[in-house]
Amino acid sequence: MTVELEEVRSFLADLEPFTRLPVAELDALPARMTMEYVRRGEDIIRLGAPNDFLYIIRSGAVDVIDDEGILLDRRDDGRSFGYSTLLGEHTSRYTMTAVEDSLLLLLPREEFVALGERNPDIMRFYSSQSRRIRAAAEELRGDSSTDVLRTKLREFKIPNPVSIGPTATIREAAELMEEHKVSSLLITVGDQLEGIVTDRDLRGRVVAKGLDITLPITEIMTPRPRTVNSETLAFEAMLIMAEMRIHHLPIVDEGQLTGIVTTADVMRLLRHDPIYLTAEFSRRNSPEELKDAYSQASEVAVRFIERGASAEETSGIMTIAADSLARRLLKLGEEKFGAPPVPYTFVVLGSQGRREMGLASDQDNAMVLSDDYVEAEHGKYFADLAEYVCQGLHTAGQVLCPGDMMASNPEWRMTRTKWLDTFRLWVTAPEPDALLHAQTFFDFRGIHGDTELADDVHNNAVGMARGARRMHAHLAALAARREPPLGFFRGLVVDRSGEYANTLNVKKGGTAGIVQMARLFALSSGVTALGTRNRLMEASATSAVSERGALDLVDAFDYLNSITLRHQATQLREKSVPDYNIDPNKLGKMDREHLRDSFQIIKSMQNALATKYLVRNI
Repeated sequence: MTVELEEVRSFLADLEPFTRLPVAELDALPARMTMEYVRRGEDIIRLGAPNDFLYIIRSGAVDVIDDEGILLDRRDDGRSFGYSTLLGEHTSRYTMTAVEDSLLLLLPREEFVALGERNPDIMRFYSSQSRRIRAAAEELRGDSSTDVLRTKLREFKIPNPVSIGPTATIREAAELMEEHKVSSLLITVGDQLEGIVTDRDLRGRVVAKGLDITLPITEIMTPRPRTVNSETLAFEAMLIMAEMRIHHLPIVDEGQLTGIVTTADVMRLLRHDPIYLTAEFSRRNSPEELKDAYSQASEVAVRFIERGASAEETSGIMTIAADSLARRLLKLGEEKFGAPPVPYTFVVLGSQGRREMGLASDQDNAMVLSDDYVEAEHGKYFADLAEYVCQGLHTAGQVLCPGDMMASNPEWRMTRTKWLDTFRLWVTAPEPDALLHAQTFFDFRGIHGDTELADDVHNNAVGMARGARRMHAHLAALAARREPPLGFFRGLVVDRSGEYANTLNVKKGGTAGIVQMARLFALSSGVTALGTRNRLMEASATSAVSERGALDLVDAFDYLNSITLRHQATQLREKSVPDYNIDPNKLGKMDREHLRDSFQIIKSMQNALATKYLVRNI
């Protein structure tokens, strides 16, 4: 047997169902196979096409997509496809598309059938696989959550939205809105969108201020509003509207206005889905009524995980829920204690600030107060409000921060100027406490109140940090010392004793290191983005990190988050407290390989940091 055939035999010997074959059958099998290389994006088998081969993925990844465009499965090293057409089907029910450059082993139909006749276990295995994928397809087609995640705005947008020219008066615009019974009006020149006016603008900018209604509509419109295109997913539109606290999204395709969607449109789409509960927060009128609301949102996220949502989508769900919950408590607090005596913004930090919340995230928050703030006059109001909100979040299921990094701690309620002074101190004197704070407080996002205060503080802080080489070196040291749990020969290293014996911590040795590196790359290049993925990609454009390095870290980050969320979802289903400690022996072979690969990527980037920043000399 040649070296190449021996290598294929060794590969097959570890795979189901070939591992059950007699030695003689296994020895003979590689010579009956051929090998084929396909590039990313190439259709290997098309829907409705005949197929005469069993394909086994030697390396790479292939998506299985049904006739409705639903992704049924993503298959990687060691998995097979194409067998349904060898088991009685005349043509393929699915499209198989390479999503990575892939190397495939091909076994012809006649060899597959003969092998199955001699070894009935082979046929039983692939028959059950075929039934399983068919059942998965049926489940996904009937699954409203999956439909929602993949529904595009073109499927339910309002085409030909009501519009008016920029020379029209406020009165004419209001009359047109009343005539068509719409809550928004688009300001256009031809098919070009210039701005938007909503009924809230008419109330707040015209009626409340007694504005002259003969003025042109451009006086009150929002110019250059946020837009999306028809291919945007409903889920993404929901994220955008929730984040920007807007209720209308114009749709622009190739520069031309083609429609609009509203919050109500998306929520109607979601009304039969559990994620609808996040809208229910606005109907609850006390912390008691919000009891366990965050925990309920976690249950929603678990359902999405089980239905195939990505880690990014799941983190988005959790972040939307947490932001909405905090905003509702802040509004209830303002009703209870009165209007804020000076402008302020409530800030979320850490994973919530980055929009990367998991199922085990606690609170990290703060307040930025206007420079008009006077402690003697205003201190009690903001202390009471912060305590009300933080305790309310705890009651709702988002537990208190064990490090007390919360707005209820007076240390984290500061004026804009005091915040800037504090960041300046952290940047110029990176002592241990300062570094601990820098890791959390540079993930700084305002969600309620005068959010421009938070934007101003964050942008100025990033500007200060850009040239702070000493702080960069200390952050690099922290990132480099988050050792991935890899042994000398790429073995996975687990805890040997204690509460988490035989497990490894995916956060401590994995995602936390990537988050830290992304933060370092962003700060050293002046990138103001907050999310880890965005930080990495924007920093790569400045050469703070190579594009290949950034892409590798994003891949590792997504995989580690995915496996963590699946682990935490299982824990919640079992009524356990979610954590980051995973037993690798409970993972499949390919998951263990991906885990090793992810940790190896992190380790390689840490080694590069250690060289660039002379970590050992710090």
